[in-house]
Amino acid sequence: MNVLDRPEWEARAEAHRRRVDGWIGPHLSRRRAGVAHPVEDFLFSYYGYRPSRLRRWHPGAGVVLAGAREYGTGYLDAGDGATLDTAALMERRRESIEWVAGLLAATAGRPGQFGCFGMHEWAMVYRQPREEVRHAAQPLRMSLEEVAVVVEERPLRCTHFDAFRFFTAQARPLNLVQPTRERQPELEQPGCLHANMDLYKWAAKLSPLVPSELVADCFELARDIRAVDMRASPYDLSHHGYQPIEIETPAGRIEYAAAQRDFANRAAPLRQRLLSACRDLLTEAGAA
Repeated sequence: MNVLDRPEWEARAEAHRRRVDGWIGPHLSRRRAGVAHPVEDFLFSYYGYRPSRLRRWHPGAGVVLAGAREYGTGYLDAGDGATLDTAALMERRRESIEWVAGLLAATAGRPGQFGCFGMHEWAMVYRQPREEVRHAAQPLRMSLEEVAVVVEERPLRCTHFDAFRFFTAQARPLNLVQPTRERQPELEQPGCLHANMDLYKWAAKLSPLVPSELVADCFELARDIRAVDMRASPYDLSHHGYQPIEIETPAGRIEYAAAQRDFANRAAPLRQRLLSACRDLLTEAGAA
């Protein structure tokens, strides 16, 4: 067990709350006002991890918070402090953690692909009536026919099931692969924006067994990725302050691929930290 003195863990908890409040405060204000934001609100609505849970600080497994008592659900009083009841959590989550570890390892073990150019958002609009477009409240920066021409000019290369499942019925046969949930560990690759955004999903699923700082690091990356994801879409979000990445042009594709590589580089150490945490948890559970 690693023991954190009370001033140390209280400082970490406060720093985490201040960091996270900068993200969740505007979201909660918009929610109270009934105003949605197509980029800033996505991580809260899509991943379903409540702002209050993101704000709550946890030290991770194997840590005693000196001087803490009744720290919260899932914690045990231990000597002069509190610690996670890791054994009880692992009893419920072991199978899930094994699956996440397998996915993270498989993704990290293959090269990134950087030729999709963010066409998944275009495939979600392809040959749809305007009223059925996924983000119908947002204006498009070209006509639906022009969107279709862009889609048909080059092959779709999406490897991520949770993007592919939102493709229109007409777009799915145009994709070079047909991702399924079962094939996710086989197809996931570290160049994919959505695979790197999903590091936040896996961190949230591992919480409170991993430090909250790691969850916040993954959220920050996912937030930055989401902005590029939508800038490269056929939507016009300039009224929200997002200038388009025009992937229908050579310059736009170069810009997108550069951002994609940067995100892959930022994601790699986060993926490794999550994988190491999974392996440590599984090793400890196996030794218990």
